Amino acid sequence: MLDTDDGVRYFGKFAIGTNRGIKRFTKSILYDEKIPGSIHLAVGNGYPETGSLNKSCIHWDFICDMRDDSEVLVDGELFYKNGEFIVSQ
Repeated sequence: MLDTDDGVRYFGKFAIGTNRGIKRFTKSILYDEKIPGSIHLAVGNGYPETGSLNKSCIHWDFICDMRDDSEVLVDGELFYKNGEFIVSQ
């Protein structure tokens, strides 16, 4: 699938789940990608409504549960740890 076209090897979307109304994984990606403590990304086609210029016939979502033993660094600074945003003063 990653050789389908030139755009599929680029990110089309990246987001952090923040919908606290969703308590557990449902096996429906439209809900699961919004679970607090998860991140999701898609390779391939991006949404022009969000400013994406990437075009592909593929849009392939991946979800990662970040609630345990995980970190996201932004410019070398801790931003997200174990499913929670880190706010430094």
